[in-house]
Amino acid sequence: MNLLADESVDAALVDRLRADGHEVAYVAEMSAGLPDDSVLDHANRRGALLLTADKDFGELVFRLRRTAQGVILARLAGLSAPLKAQVVSDALRIHGKKMRGAFSVITPGAVRIRSPR
Repeated sequence: MNLLADESVDAALVDRLRADGHEVAYVAEMSAGLPDDSVLDHANRRGALLLTADKDFGELVFRLRRTAQGVILARLAGLSAPLKAQVVSDALRIHGKKMRGAFSVITPGAVRIRSPR
């Protein structure tokens, strides 16, 4: 899967997804400090789903109606880095195809996938 990981995502999660065979560009390795709309634009140009821990992307997609290839919000605060990586890896393996073009929220024990339209 083609992903752009926002800088709010742990490096250990990025490493795990790359090890799983996903193509992952990481904002922290490219242009740290980019504003959210620039990050979303970059994901769209790459044709990538945006992986983030930043809830502000929900406002961009739903309230401001910004187009997205798909946004995955990882709400996993309090979990260890390896456990976060496992939860997201499992969610992508099971639900990845349905996440394209949707706004998905991954929490411990649940994955919600919602179309922004």
